Amino acid sequence: MTAVANPATVGECLRVGAGFSQGDLNWIAEQFATLDARLASFYADTTELEVSVKDRAAKGQKVTLECWIAGRQKIVTTSSEEDLHDALNDVRDDLRRRLNDSKNRQEPRHNRHLREHVEPESTDLVE
Repeated sequence: MTAVANPATVGECLRVGAGFSQGDLNWIAEQFATLDARLASFYADTTELEVSVKDRAAKGQKVTLECWIAGRQKIVTTSSEEDLHDALNDVRDDLRRRLNDSKNRQEPRHNRHLREHVEPESTDLVE
């Protein structure tokens, strides 16, 4: 794997959406800091994260974390945990898992058969 010149980090890529203010950005970014290792293999200028919450502090609140990475499908994770910190941890952990799954599907490392497509030899018989 080659090193990415300008790796994506939560601090560079995260923005807050509905239900959060810019003042919430720092403590949310701190809570999401463990995603930095997973995001580091992507370019910062082609990666975006947005966290939002619907019905904040109400029973039944819903936290959503969306992730856009160029060349990949958008990933959306949600949580209905009642505690906001628990909900943020839930969407963070789900995003990490889904990024790992996506990377493994797209870039198999230990299976040469999946990395290389070899055409079978011709079985034409000459009579």
